[in-house]
Amino acid sequence: MPKEFYSTTEAAQILRLSRISVFNRIKSGKIKAEKIGRNYIISHESLMESLGKVVGSYKKREIEQVIDKA
Repeated sequence: MPKEFYSTTEAAQILRLSRISVFNRIKSGKIKAEKIGRNYIISHESLMESLGKVVGSYKKREIEQVIDKA
């Protein structure tokens, strides 16, 4: 059973990136995370979305808008 939230260290291990790369992706908006005190937590959904395994709700809305325009 997957965890609900991951630390940046755990996310780095799963994504096979350095912690600095994870922080950079959080700051650029590629990974959605919440700041708790001095640390970030990353939801399971956001982590799967960044792996490309799941299409997140924001991306779904974006795709629907493009389809509606066409």
